[in-house]
Amino acid sequence: MFMFKRMSPKQKSSVSSISSCDWPIDQLPGLSQQEQSQLQNCGITTTAALVKQGKTPLDRLALANTLQIHLQYVNKWVALADLARIPSVGTQYCGLLLHAGIGSVGQLATTPIHRLHQQLVRFVVATMQRRDLCPSIEQIQQWNQQARTIEEEDRRKEKRK
Repeated sequence: MFMFKRMSPKQKSSVSSISSCDWPIDQLPGLSQQEQSQLQNCGITTTAALVKQGKTPLDRLALANTLQIHLQYVNKWVALADLARIPSVGTQYCGLLLHAGIGSVGQLATTPIHRLHQQLVRFVVATMQRRDLCPSIEQIQQWNQQARTIEEEDRRKEKRK
């Protein structure tokens, strides 16, 4: 099961009005104390560091080998950290989105809002038997808009390289 967390992120400075969030690695949902320590021993202390070190499939495979864990765990953690970059998602909702089938900022930016809302309602009702705990359409619209802004920011950064 997933947990909702709300903590203060470290904001990265950005040219746009929406900045990617960077969270301490211990706030990422689903990580055991041992896994947090393993990541910290590899110099990964924040979600931004995890996204950076897990940028490509080869990077994630190398990290899995270093940590001596299955690649699927690293893929999951990088997906959670990527989604947590969205300020209105953060570490509170990244697990919910991943369970609903959204694995990246880019995927969230391109998923139709009503379809995502239906996926979230199905998941929340199936796991908690409570529709009222599902994020509103307005909240999902905010996630989508912020994801689009972050995607545009990422593309501009890549062009500058």
